Amino acid sequence: MIYIKTKKEIDFIRESCKIVAETLQLIKANVRLGITTKELDRIAEDYILSNGAQAAFKGYSQGGSSVDYPASICTSIDNEVVHGIPADRVLKNGDIVSLDVGVYKNGYYGDAALSVAVGELSDEKKKLMEVTEKSLYFGIEEAVSGNHVHDISHAVQLYVESNGFSVVRDLCGHGVGKYLHEEPSIPNFGKKGTGARLKNGMTLAIEPMVNLGSYKVKTGEDGWTILTVDGMPSAHFEHTILISNNKAEILSVC
Repeated sequence: MIYIKTKKEIDFIRESCKIVAETLQLIKANVRLGITTKELDRIAEDYILSNGAQAAFKGYSQGGSSVDYPASICTSIDNEVVHGIPADRVLKNGDIVSLDVGVYKNGYYGDAALSVAVGELSDEKKKLMEVTEKSLYFGIEEAVSGNHVHDISHAVQLYVESNGFSVVRDLCGHGVGKYLHEEPSIPNFGKKGTGARLKNGMTLAIEPMVNLGSYKVKTGEDGWTILTVDGMPSAHFEHTILISNNKAEILSVC
């Protein structure tokens, strides 16, 4: 079921998304050589709690994993695509770290992510990050009333593949708001003009996950971390958007 949100619900989602955006900018500012991902998680959790909200990911359960997610944010480094668990791992020069934040407040969710360069990146990694972020905005441009879900998907895929990279196919974006993950699923590949029709009042999390090499991924031994099969790096950007007045409004911005 695809939920059409009321104005009151949108206001609550907007508040959660604002905290998400502020948290992302805070932890981005703290990304530096030598910091651990566990330290970034602590900074994020403290900020989320100080705003009267909860970290949406902490304690989240999914089918196939034997343990609930143990941290407040996801920190995925290089060949870790998404769902990396913060730990004592130290960030080093040349890493790409994906920071993914979800917030729950007043019964509603917000969700967003960005990838950050640690120190100096190779030209390949710089281009990977740039293309992934731009593909997100090409997808968002298609998120208008009357279009179809796979118009978003097609726009992402076309731009990414035209630049020689691959979109992850086993994971996708999603509706968000009443629940952390709602219908519709929003893959990052697809045929234009197919999928559910988009309507005003939908809130969607659009999130390209783009690999430098093959699109194939696997689940790590911790039951959560998604890794590239070929060990090549990946990048990830995400925004929660609202379809309103026949356009997409990005909610997860400061």
